[in-house]
Amino acid sequence: MTSLTDRYVAATLRAVPAPRRAEIATELRASIEDMIDGRTGAGQDAAAAEREVLTELGHPERLAAGYADRRLQLIGPTYYLVWQRLLRRLLAIVPGTVGVAVGVLKATVGDDPGAAIGAGITSAFQTAVQIAFWVTLSFAVLERTDTSLKLPEWNVDQLPEGPVERDVRMIDTCASVAMLLLALAFLPWQHVQSWVSGTDGGRIPLLDPALWRSWLPFLAAVLVAGLLLEIAKYRARRWTWPLVAVNAALDLAIAVPVAGLLLTDRLLNPDLVARFEWLGAGGHLDTVAGVAVVVIAAITLGDVADSVVKARRRDA
Repeated sequence: MTSLTDRYVAATLRAVPAPRRAEIATELRASIEDMIDGRTGAGQDAAAAEREVLTELGHPERLAAGYADRRLQLIGPTYYLVWQRLLRRLLAIVPGTVGVAVGVLKATVGDDPGAAIGAGITSAFQTAVQIAFWVTLSFAVLERTDTSLKLPEWNVDQLPEGPVERDVRMIDTCASVAMLLLALAFLPWQHVQSWVSGTDGGRIPLLDPALWRSWLPFLAAVLVAGLLLEIAKYRARRWTWPLVAVNAALDLAIAVPVAGLLLTDRLLNPDLVARFEWLGAGGHLDTVAGVAVVVIAAITLGDVADSVVKARRRDA
């Protein structure tokens, strides 16, 4: 664990321009050291002096704003940091969740996947605008009416443990989110826009339509949970053991039902199997199911092992 001063300086530097960080770090450390020396010279305990000095300096983001000559004020300065933190958290989770839910629902009840994607994007954007407007308006009213939220004062115990290097990159998160969204879109798409046509010209769903009454909604819910996991992982910047556990649970929640449905011949639409005679002849379907289960098991174990290795590496 780093000292309180190291944590305070790291928290301050996150909010200042990169070109000035070295200069500000030197200046800030020197100021803190001088203030601590002044107190310890008067007989005060060093640890207590350090806490008092950092508390006196105040919230690191406010101090950083002073160094950067940046006003922490939109409507007013009192609740600016609270407004900023709340707005970031809401915008990071709510619009994306609403967009995915609307898109999946639209794709399920409609027959136009393109329109479903557009509806999801539009809903996410509208939700983000509504959140930004109402949260900002609420804090503007609080500022103007001088209403006290009775929030606890900032103290050094709220400092992060120290600078955490990002192991989870934006490009990896975007790729994972894109794959999950494609998997979510595939579930309704294969039902209404399958590329397989029957002898009557109608489209044949790839998966057994009866699964919409049981496993397919469950799998869709697991994929949505996977999206939330990707957001949480990116915000955490690295793999943590709770995230590893959730990731393993979600992997198994997909792999076990799909493998079971494959081995019991309940995943593929019977009409699809009948459409391709070779698939149902000579045990070919069992062979395809067996190979698919092995691939699913390998991917699942590989993903879980990868997350465990990354979490252990961070703890090493």
